Amino acid sequence: MNNIVLPSPHKILKNLAETKAEHTFRVEWHGQEVKHGQFFMLSIPKVGEAPISVSGMGEGYVEFTIRKVGRLTNGIFGLDEGDTLFMRGPYGNAFPVEEFKHKTLVVVAGGTGFSPTRTTLQYFYDHPDEIESVYIIVGFKDADSVLFREDLVKFAQNPKFHTYYCLDNTEAPGFRQGMVTKYIPEVPFESFNGNYNVIIVGPPVMFRFAAEACKKGGVTDDKIWVSFERKMQCAVGKCGHCKINETYVCLEGPVFPYTKAKELLD
Repeated sequence: MNNIVLPSPHKILKNLAETKAEHTFRVEWHGQEVKHGQFFMLSIPKVGEAPISVSGMGEGYVEFTIRKVGRLTNGIFGLDEGDTLFMRGPYGNAFPVEEFKHKTLVVVAGGTGFSPTRTTLQYFYDHPDEIESVYIIVGFKDADSVLFREDLVKFAQNPKFHTYYCLDNTEAPGFRQGMVTKYIPEVPFESFNGNYNVIIVGPPVMFRFAAEACKKGGVTDDKIWVSFERKMQCAVGKCGHCKINETYVCLEGPVFPYTKAKELLD
């Protein structure tokens, strides 16, 4: 029998510094297809294991954008190109990209919550004929916390993408000041004739405020999708740490429609 919690070794192809605290690691991958919004369990033997969402993918690789916050991530930051990282996955369900096609997509993300949305945005950037338009509202703490700068530039230059990049309490060229909820009212939801979807990813406290701001614009719960990627633990429903009421987030999520997610918010 296969051991569902046994990781396998994979070679690090690239280590890219995004900020002082966040790096993106490109890791060799020739396993099963990875879907938008899924995550892997990354580990170093005798150090630890943690769930990390996929922030990029391509032929023969997946990418993870990791914040240096503890023993395991400190260890991962000590790895370089050619070194080995242990992984198991991919786990979880995905953003329903097929349902998003030929509609308008609105993405509201905060900080590292931008990472799980990146592959979906990249897909529609590469396939502009499959999307009506894209609105991106992404916020960071300050200019030193900004992720994926090259992506932000190219998204802003795409005529189908409408971008709102903001910093919490500071100003910088190309960025507005304020929380993401400040700019949600600028999205013309009423002009989409119901032909749209919304993705919200970020700190848990952000979910409710962002969803309420969207709903004030006429958005209904069934058009909102959120990711509980921060709730993952063992990824296979054994440890119970991700359980909210009767829902195992790792088995039923991490992506949920807001009709379900609003019952799971702490």
